[in-house]
Amino acid sequence: MSIDGRVARETQIIAASPKSFDDAVQVGFKRASRTLRGITGIKVDNWRCKVESGTIVEYRVTLNVVFILET
Repeated sequence: MSIDGRVARETQIIAASPKSFDDAVQVGFKRASRTLRGITGIKVDNWRCKVESGTIVEYRVTLNVVFILET
């Protein structure tokens, strides 16, 4: 009898959007989903903005993406 466990990995990505923080999270998730299979969660670790001439021009997020390793 064997008991199989699951093993997960976490990888960090940075995503950006000129629209909003929410859009930056969506951009990052969609991109990660093209490469990583078995995503089980995302933790937004950092929120930043790029500012030019007193105006926010880009919203940036750091995402920790958790996914299950394949056997």
